[in-house]
Amino acid sequence: MKKRGNYWQLSVAFMTMGFFLSSTVTEAQSYQCRAPSLSNAPPPARKPADEPRRIKPISGYTLAMSWSPEFCRLRKDSPREKTQCSGDDGSFGFILHGLWPDAQGTSYPQWCRAARALPPALVKRNFCMIPSTRLMAKEWAKHGTCMTKRPETYFRISRIMFGAVEFPNMDRLSRKPLTAGAFRNAFAAANDGLRPDMMRLKVNRRGWLQEVRLCLGNSFRPRRCPVNMKAMKDDAPVKIWRGA
Repeated sequence: MKKRGNYWQLSVAFMTMGFFLSSTVTEAQSYQCRAPSLSNAPPPARKPADEPRRIKPISGYTLAMSWSPEFCRLRKDSPREKTQCSGDDGSFGFILHGLWPDAQGTSYPQWCRAARALPPALVKRNFCMIPSTRLMAKEWAKHGTCMTKRPETYFRISRIMFGAVEFPNMDRLSRKPLTAGAFRNAFAAANDGLRPDMMRLKVNRRGWLQEVRLCLGNSFRPRRCPVNMKAMKDDAPVKIWRGA
């Protein structure tokens, strides 16, 4: 897969200068996507009673990207996940789970301010990146409010960071025996400036890939993941579900 060269640096430069990339870069990460028409805003996400509000200095960020075929594997008929998994609005590869602010230590900022409903136009603009209105509302309320006062700013930065990622050929990787180390190497090889120790993998109990998480510094450039973010062993087996 063709590399994007210094696209990470260009993305940060765009943010610094106040310019923002169009959504076409982000949409290219989905196999196929058609944003639905929305007349009503999704309800704002409410803070669960068992999750405390934490306001802490931000030390970096985590870009969490979910492998949609695995998420939808047993959810194709779920009304709750209809927009992402039914196929009515498209089929997806990697989607953005969220851009999360981190702090020193094991805890992180969350639920920093009460959040209002997201504007329908903003939801539609970002649907091909996060094809779940419920998830979009939660990510803004739980994580975005700790980064900025405006949801438009949070999702613009998220689009830039997600659009800066070049994904390896997942179909090819899924067709041969694979380990966590080999997958990290393949992901890093597709992105200049990214090393295997700058990412973490999440797999389920059966070894199927669920998520890739990239560690970013305060400047939004990739950095070595903090020691408290435990990594899978290089020889741990990883499987990739391509879909039915």
